[in-house]
Amino acid sequence: MDTLWIAANGARAILQRQDVVTNNLANVNTTGYRAAEAQFRALPVYGEPLPSNAYVTTQGNRADFQEGPVNHTGRNLDVAIKGPGWIAVQAQNGDAAYTRNGDLQVSSSGILSTSDGHPVLGQGGAPISLPPLQSVQIGADGTISGVPVGGQPNALVVVNRIQLVNPPATQMQRGADGLFRDTKGPAQQDGSMQLDVGALEGSNVNPVQAMIQILDNSRAFEIQTKLMQTVDQNQQAATQLLNVS
Repeated sequence: MDTLWIAANGARAILQRQDVVTNNLANVNTTGYRAAEAQFRALPVYGEPLPSNAYVTTQGNRADFQEGPVNHTGRNLDVAIKGPGWIAVQAQNGDAAYTRNGDLQVSSSGILSTSDGHPVLGQGGAPISLPPLQSVQIGADGTISGVPVGGQPNALVVVNRIQLVNPPATQMQRGADGLFRDTKGPAQQDGSMQLDVGALEGSNVNPVQAMIQILDNSRAFEIQTKLMQTVDQNQQAATQLLNVS
């Protein structure tokens, strides 16, 4: 029974790890995506009848904070963060959250948002609302300026500034919506951060490595299931021998 228990727990953990790797591969083209890595820990089983057994439980998914490749697009609303750090956005529940997705859009109501619909936060922590502008420019420090409708081409007006933050990576935790939160509370703006304007940071998922991991997980799962089948066959054979005797 101990061998069957170990094999079954191993197979379950491999399936969970496979889900994480498959999700990484699905996000290989997602702007600013951070790859996830499944983490597990062994815990003892308390009580009868098998107090010496242990089982594997999911401890969470650790994010890989390595920077992704930067692709220059030339689009004035595309921004990539230089070095570590995050763009502050508003999550669906209204709280502050953080992303590396610098593919920005201006909605029909003038709200500056990411391509996945999260309003970008500005000075004071409120979503950035742009007045009617002929053109929009984003500076390397996140300052947003533009020419008002009807104004002269050189009459730039500063509208707001994107809130850029850089809390320690150890404090950042990914939510179910794909956005990150600071476990210590809302992060403070970091005025030293810089943007690469006209560029986007790609996903940091290595597709070749992800495919290799998927194959390795498949082989490992097959080994675990064969082990369970072998244990079951051995038990059946032992039962037959006892019946004969």
